[in-house]
Amino acid sequence: MDTRRRPPKPRRSTSSQDGGGHHLHQKRLPPSIDNSSPSPPPKASDALPLPLYLTNAIFFTLFFSVAYYLLYRWRDKIRNSTPLHVVTFPEIAAIISLMASFIYLLGFFGIDFVQSFITRSSHDAWELEGSDHPNFLINKDHRLVTCPPPASIDPIPKLPNPETIITPLASVEDEEIVKSVTEGTLPSYSLETKLGDCKRAAVIRREALQRTTGRSLEGLPIEGFDYDSILGQCCEMPVGYVQIPVGIAGPLSLNGMEFMVPMATTEGCLVASTNRGCKAIYASGGASSVLYADGMTRAPVVRFETAKRASELKFFLEDPDNFDTLSIVFNRSSRFGRLQGIQCAMAGKNLYIRFKCSTGDAMGMNMVSKGVQNVLDFLQADFPDMEVIGLSGNYCSDKKPAAVNWIGGRGKSVVCEAIIKEEIVKKVLKTSVASLVELNMLKNLAGSAIAGALGGFNAHASNIVSAVFIATGQDPAQNVESSNCITMMEAVNDGKDLHISVTMPSIEVGTVGGGTQLASQSACLNLLGVKGASREAAGSNSVLLANIVAGSVLAGELSLMAAIAQGQLVKSHMKYNRSSKDISTVAS
Repeated sequence: MDTRRRPPKPRRSTSSQDGGGHHLHQKRLPPSIDNSSPSPPPKASDALPLPLYLTNAIFFTLFFSVAYYLLYRWRDKIRNSTPLHVVTFPEIAAIISLMASFIYLLGFFGIDFVQSFITRSSHDAWELEGSDHPNFLINKDHRLVTCPPPASIDPIPKLPNPETIITPLASVEDEEIVKSVTEGTLPSYSLETKLGDCKRAAVIRREALQRTTGRSLEGLPIEGFDYDSILGQCCEMPVGYVQIPVGIAGPLSLNGMEFMVPMATTEGCLVASTNRGCKAIYASGGASSVLYADGMTRAPVVRFETAKRASELKFFLEDPDNFDTLSIVFNRSSRFGRLQGIQCAMAGKNLYIRFKCSTGDAMGMNMVSKGVQNVLDFLQADFPDMEVIGLSGNYCSDKKPAAVNWIGGRGKSVVCEAIIKEEIVKKVLKTSVASLVELNMLKNLAGSAIAGALGGFNAHASNIVSAVFIATGQDPAQNVESSNCITMMEAVNDGKDLHISVTMPSIEVGTVGGGTQLASQSACLNLLGVKGASREAAGSNSVLLANIVAGSVLAGELSLMAAIAQGQLVKSHMKYNRSSKDISTVAS
């Protein structure tokens, strides 16, 4: 007797019920199972009148051989520039065979595997071969046959549903919309368009998200924000907004003017440290800064059939006689975008073209991209074999550490300096000039060199850049290249005073566009006196903002280096960067 088989039962139709009230749902059940008779020969498969293992082998061979044939044919078509949609009769037959074999393999291995996997998961232990589990049989064709489970066994375990979180909405109509979103009949991204009310769309999307995930968003504020202001330019599918505290460091005395610098951060001690640096600079007569370069970049990558042909375009673009023509084409895209230069780099038959242009008070990524597209369209007439692979080929380079930005600059290139008097170093910074100079050489210069730093020859320029960027509506991701900075310190005036400078070649800022028009960020820009576009001189507001960023970095570098030199870094962070609240009380 075959122990892998259940005792025989009378055959019934699939719509009948057994004595226990369970329907019989059989999958490819053999015509009869008689334990008393000799074992029948292997049954034929459903697809071919052959044993199952032979059918599987045939369809496996057919699938892979046909797939190989089609790939081989398509490769020849691509090489011979033959359209792929032009097919021959053998190719049509091959495609039909491929689909037929794929459907067979998917149906046999896919469906059977999923069903067996689900049923396996519902029971702790059983083996396919030789199992006494009452719900499974294996016939002579080695096929899994499922039988109705006993009344006491649930074949598919029910996963616990996430706790439903329901927040009362304003109307029955909103409830219906939430239901449509959770059921998938109404896309969440289309709520603003369907409703015409951005605030209402955010509330409905938030509630649908809570009900779908079973996770509460309590604590994420939704009230008090202008959702219309971000539509189509700042954030898609909003469900609230994140609160980041804004502190003020200053006054920062820079180029004869004073600025109160807003810094959005969640790091304790950062604003206090920068404020101390501002105090030391102010007491020493202030700092001065100079913008020595200003130009945003975009670098598409194009490809030719040969490297020689790519080099011809390189020579054409870098020829001074052609620059005026290219400038006219480029400058059509904007009133403020003006082409400054073109730099090319080759990699085989691929050419990377780095355009650099002024962008007024905007940060300028969109502006330069439109100008580049105009030039590429213009070049297509003289270089019809030029294939534009991408408008950005990473030779720009945006939001990534890159030597090209560190060396050639991107955005605003600023150097800021100050002379800190000896008595200020002692009284305000609590250290000495000699200690600061030595620490800067060993930490910011030698230490960063040993680490293989790229543009990171500073103490924490990124800290200040990020805080000012978030407060003023800049792109936080561009903190990567905007934080390129080298901090220099030198004893001057017979070794009594300290000369400190920060050189930042790629500060990418703007006072119009992006997040700068949002209410909170606009207020911070207004505090600095750089809100919007300058009416007096185009681009002067963004230039001033870049200078303020560099001056703030100077203050932050000065204070942190003093804290490290004096051994106060840990003590200050324990004082300002640790909560003194009773955690157990807060939790309760």
